Amino acid sequence: MSDINEYKPGCITLQALRTPDICRDDVLSKFTDLVSKTLDVPSSFISVMDDDFQYIKAAHNFSVGETLRADSLCQYVVEGDNPLVVPDTRQDACFATNPFVIGEPFVRFYAGVPLKSREGLVLGTLCVVDGEPRAFSAEKLATMTLLSQLVISFLEAWHSVGFTDLVTGLPNRQQLMRDLQSLRAAGDSSSRRLVLIDCIDMPRAYELARSLGMAPVEGLLKDMATLLPLRLRPGKDELLYTVATGRFALLSKHDTQFSAEWVAQRMEGVRAEIGEGLSVDLATRTGETLFSPTETSAQEVLRRAVSALHEAICRGIPCMSFSEKNDERRTDDFTLVNDLATAVRHNHGLYLVFQPKICLSSGLPIGLEALIRWRHPTRGELSPAMFIPLAEQTTLLQEITEWVIDRTIERLKRLTGQAIQLPVTVNVSVRDFSQENFADRLEHKMIKARLPTSLLGIECLETERIIESAAAIKGLEMLKLRGFGIALDDFGTGYSNISYLRKMPLDVVKLDRSIIGGLATDTASRIITRSIIGMLKELDYVVLAEGVENIETLEALKEFGCDQAQGFFHSRPLPESELDNWLKWKLA
Repeated sequence: MSDINEYKPGCITLQALRTPDICRDDVLSKFTDLVSKTLDVPSSFISVMDDDFQYIKAAHNFSVGETLRADSLCQYVVEGDNPLVVPDTRQDACFATNPFVIGEPFVRFYAGVPLKSREGLVLGTLCVVDGEPRAFSAEKLATMTLLSQLVISFLEAWHSVGFTDLVTGLPNRQQLMRDLQSLRAAGDSSSRRLVLIDCIDMPRAYELARSLGMAPVEGLLKDMATLLPLRLRPGKDELLYTVATGRFALLSKHDTQFSAEWVAQRMEGVRAEIGEGLSVDLATRTGETLFSPTETSAQEVLRRAVSALHEAICRGIPCMSFSEKNDERRTDDFTLVNDLATAVRHNHGLYLVFQPKICLSSGLPIGLEALIRWRHPTRGELSPAMFIPLAEQTTLLQEITEWVIDRTIERLKRLTGQAIQLPVTVNVSVRDFSQENFADRLEHKMIKARLPTSLLGIECLETERIIESAAAIKGLEMLKLRGFGIALDDFGTGYSNISYLRKMPLDVVKLDRSIIGGLATDTASRIITRSIIGMLKELDYVVLAEGVENIETLEALKEFGCDQAQGFFHSRPLPESELDNWLKWKLA
């Protein structure tokens, strides 16, 4: 059974040397050319040996490839861990019956020195051979030993390049993967643990870099690389890595204290100085997975640890262990996002429904709200609540917005063709209208469709994100300047309040259903709703109540001066096939 400390950073492994590498092996071939020329011996080769086979990695004038270890000329060098010179193989009891002595290539002279790593592990040999017996002086053997040291130095340098994080000095993700692969190749079936440690969230790192430059960020990363060993006290059987900016990994045996929970506790309360009298509190998140190297691939081990860490981050908790159930849910979400991308780009399964908005003074339709729906090929009808939050985590949300806008404009063209002038609103995210030239592109679409911009309204959520973004406020101002109506959805939830409204160029404020839900029975709800509507009217906003489901609520809203309403009391969201008949009935 292998021990983890056999796989130290920079350590060459038999697995790594057995793996073909054209560039590396080309350099090794040049070494064999040099050896033959320097020692004046016609043939030379560099071999690597495991328990069963010898692998010739490079050779000069020597055509033997892979051989059984038992048939190898070099087995005695590896087993004896010392240089060996055989002036005449036919006169040597160990070599006389060797198949490469009595048969091709008929070796009569052999000299070999071990290739030994700095950890003392004999990885293979550097050898010279001849078809004729010959003497080999002590001076030549010393030169050959020196050349073998150059070979091993080259191999160590070659296999360490790209495996150390330049900022922290710790082994990097590539080294972690190599170590995991080495454990697997060595047949290690023990239970292991990989813990990922997130110390610095990337948005914060980017903000620090923008404000102070990269030097403080790199200094912070170096400090973390120093602090982790001091806090965790890993022993010889535990290895630390830097696997990404601000993200570290700890590889250990299962039966140790180094669990994700323990690591999170040890890293609690870390405060870092970043210069100029500034400091930041670092919230550590950890995720872990338990595994057996022989049963789980290196890529899968890392994926599971990442899955656990991201689950901890999403939940806002210090630590998380890998869960098959959570992982399956994430996989389902990923599949759903891919299906959604196909639906948007090939127009499969997505469609719009339209919920009427009613003028409370006339009782007539005064507008429509376009709402996206998805009929999934295997899951059936899916609520936007199931797929829009997933799309918000990707660039797909902008494609969905474009799809909704284009279909809404097509519906507006058909309505105006029927002499029906009803504005239709679409839901647009902060990310959408914060884009440069979003208003210009939207105006161009309306001009191309020969429609006035007043027929297309924009409904926006995420009040807090809007007021904190200069680009978002500017985007709304550009939309309003071009004649698009602007409505704030779900007023009364989250961060919505009157003072925030004054910073936003709004026309309509939609009252969330949570505000009006108790109007029919609750006196306090009536007082609150009356006050909110009164203030909004004083500020010259059009007030729309959504979620109206009964006559009592409707009458109260009329009494309080609310302008518009939408909800199941008037109509459920209508598919396009029913919308025309409903409008003809209501507008007749």
